[in-house]
Amino acid sequence: MKKLFLLIALVSMPAFASGGEHLDTVDIDMNDIPSLQRGAGIFVNYCLSCHSAAYMRYNRMAKDLQIPKKVVKDNMLFTTDRIGELMIATMPAEDAKKWFGTVPPDLSLVGRSRGPEWIYTYLRSFYLDDSSPSGWNNVLFDNVAMPHVLYKLQGARHAIFKKNEDGVKIFERFEMVKPGSLNEEEYDTVARDLTNFLVYMGEPVQLIRYKLGVYVLIFLAIFLVFAYLLKKEYWKDVH
Repeated sequence: MKKLFLLIALVSMPAFASGGEHLDTVDIDMNDIPSLQRGAGIFVNYCLSCHSAAYMRYNRMAKDLQIPKKVVKDNMLFTTDRIGELMIATMPAEDAKKWFGTVPPDLSLVGRSRGPEWIYTYLRSFYLDDSSPSGWNNVLFDNVAMPHVLYKLQGARHAIFKKNEDGVKIFERFEMVKPGSLNEEEYDTVARDLTNFLVYMGEPVQLIRYKLGVYVLIFLAIFLVFAYLLKKEYWKDVH
């Protein structure tokens, strides 16, 4: 089911409620096709309503991630009727600016601009905040405009803060208010899959580049043998 992915400010500079940036490690693997496929599904269902990926086409994604075209047509073409189209958000930019004061950023290159650790940490750092217009805030990105659209999966949490000697608010821990449909480990997998997909979108050619790299190394290893033999041939009379 399609969800509304409002105003994620992934390309703006964050202010950190914790007083400092702590990023969680995440295992990004472009060879993990099932993870990339799940991430694509999450992106289409939860993000594409408001956020475009204007440098990515559905058919390119389907080919790279080994998703059958029929599956894409039946389950992922919510914003267009043709599989060769770009992944453009359903929300018109004019309406987004009128309703929210800004146009949700394109997420094609967020994996490169932010990095996987930032995205992964961000997706796992939402908490309830009555003072926020959306009712949500984020430990990593204080006063973020985006609500927690994945809360039904992760659950709703309060963030517990304390103040240090200088009076700076420091994040301490989360407290669960209402559990989601997934446990912590399962939600971390969702966040990792979505992060994996966003990193892929930032440089789709890396899937090919990794494969070519193996062949290049094999070629260089073989070439080294011939270069060494040629060197011995040239220098045998010198010594």
